[in-house]
Amino acid sequence: MADTMAGALKRQLDSWLRMNRPQISQIVAAWEIKKQQICVNLRNLRTILLSMFVTHLECSACHLRHDWSRLQNLCTACQKPLFAIYDLAAASRRLRRETLATRKKSLWRYREVLPLPEGVEPVSLGERGTPLLRAARFGGAVGLSQLWIKDESQNPTQSFKARGMAVAVSMAKHLGATKLAVPSAGNAGGALAAYAARAGLEAHIFMPRDTPRANIIECCELGAHLTLIDGLITDCGAEIAKRKRAEGWFDMSTLKEPYRVEGKKTLGYELAEQLDWRLPDVILYPTGGGTGLIGMWKAFDEMEELGWIGKKRPRMFSVQATGCAPIVRAFENGDSTAAEFPGAHTCASGLRVPKAIGDFLILNILRQSNGGAVAVDDEEMIRVTRKVGLSEGLFVSPEGAACFAALKSLGSAGKIASDECVVVFNTGAGIKYLDCYET
Repeated sequence: MADTMAGALKRQLDSWLRMNRPQISQIVAAWEIKKQQICVNLRNLRTILLSMFVTHLECSACHLRHDWSRLQNLCTACQKPLFAIYDLAAASRRLRRETLATRKKSLWRYREVLPLPEGVEPVSLGERGTPLLRAARFGGAVGLSQLWIKDESQNPTQSFKARGMAVAVSMAKHLGATKLAVPSAGNAGGALAAYAARAGLEAHIFMPRDTPRANIIECCELGAHLTLIDGLITDCGAEIAKRKRAEGWFDMSTLKEPYRVEGKKTLGYELAEQLDWRLPDVILYPTGGGTGLIGMWKAFDEMEELGWIGKKRPRMFSVQATGCAPIVRAFENGDSTAAEFPGAHTCASGLRVPKAIGDFLILNILRQSNGGAVAVDDEEMIRVTRKVGLSEGLFVSPEGAACFAALKSLGSAGKIASDECVVVFNTGAGIKYLDCYET
């Protein structure tokens, strides 16, 4: 009886298999394809994990660890800026300074010490690095034999802001952001508008109403949603903070997300490479939010850990406008943070930042490096712009001109020796500040 039942079941099963063989074959084939896809995905994931050197985010104040793999703004404990931390020992096995020359001239040539996972396409506008130019005539006029200009006006969107936004927008897109917002005194807004458009993301930009017209037009023509505010960049930031949750915006404010500073730190890597891995004696940097200065200092520490440079650091000088000089005032007073500067005003819109969230980091760098802080008035900036143009053929931004103007006072005070290697950063193109000049 049992044998008869088993035989009948076998015949039924054979019949069912014959009738359904095409469907079964399709299921098996589909599973094989899916299995192959899973294997490919696992191999790709393994490759990405093995080629990624960022390990976590760390608070720059309290050192609390945060997850790098999701969108983050400030430290969840103390509301201070977050820094990306890398396994530099592992990175050094792939990234060697001797082989950099064989890589494409690009910000992304330092990929192992940037946060975007390998295999993820960067949002790029062809940021190829900027020249380090000898300024022999201007240097001679102020008694300096080794004066150099790092000309950031040759970046996409004609300012150093492209570096930070290239990396920050790439990471924001990778981590799932779709709407980006930033307060801007000018050039950061233009850079975000450009990179967001390139990435297919929405850009929401808040600017003071008296921002240079070139910046306003730039944002509009790049398709950004632009709001002009009666007030300063701090007021713009407050408006974003008030609305971002309801609007679904990711806040890209200076040092309020962790990756703009990673783009800016390539200033330090690139400068060291251009000087054959010897850092200059002195760096003058126009300081609003201070991300570039902070980023360079981070790069110097990373390069030392990579074994590319020694312990010697440049003396770092922040240059601000007399009409908005919170860092200068705090430095001179011996303060560890900078109070908001009242009634901030200057034609150098990038320096019109009355309160910087990274103030404690900037001041610490200035003191660690035995540098300092200098304020320059607007009239001197504009006058020196023409001097630089005549002697070096560069139409620098007012912010860059402020650094050139500061050279004379620093030399007179004995803070720069005539034979020292000095690098001045021109952070943008003068053509974007035509409102500042008379014909």
